[in-house]
Amino acid sequence: MSLGPATDAGVFARSFDECVVELGVASGRVVGVSFPEAVSDDAATDHPLLDRIGAYLAGEEDHFDDVQVALTVPTAQRSVLEAVRNVPYGETISTARLARLAGLDDEDDDDLDTVETALRENPVPLFVPDHRIEGPGATPPEIVRLLRSVESG
Repeated sequence: MSLGPATDAGVFARSFDECVVELGVASGRVVGVSFPEAVSDDAATDHPLLDRIGAYLAGEEDHFDDVQVALTVPTAQRSVLEAVRNVPYGETISTARLARLAGLDDEDDDDLDTVETALRENPVPLFVPDHRIEGPGATPPEIVRLLRSVESG
C-alpha cells in the first residue's frame, strides 16, 4: 500500500466513537500505533490508514496485511510478530500455538518468554494484531475487547 507524499511521515491520529488511534509513520511505514485518551494537538487527522481503521471499527473486514510496518525488534521477536500477522481475522489463538507458528518450542520456557516479550513490546498493534492472541500484548485490555468484538461481528 503506497501512502503518498503527504502521508509518508508524521504522527496521525483520529478519534472514533470507540477509541482514539494514533499512528507514527516514517518513510511510508507504520512505526508505531497507540490508543491514547485524546488526539494530541500536534497530530494530523488525515491519513488513508485512519480511514481504513474507521471502516474496520464500523464492521468492515480488513486484515491490514498489506500495511507496511517497520519492526525494529530482535530477530526472535520479529519471527513471533510476523507469525501474529498470519493469524486470521476473527480468530484467537494461544501463546503456545503462536510459539509453534513462529518456529519456537511451545514447551520451552525461554521460547515462551520470547513470545510474551514480543507481544508486550509490539510497536504496531492492530497491524500486528496481538488482540488475536490470548495473553499479554501491547494493545490495552479495553481495546482488545473492542477489536475482538468488531471481528466477531
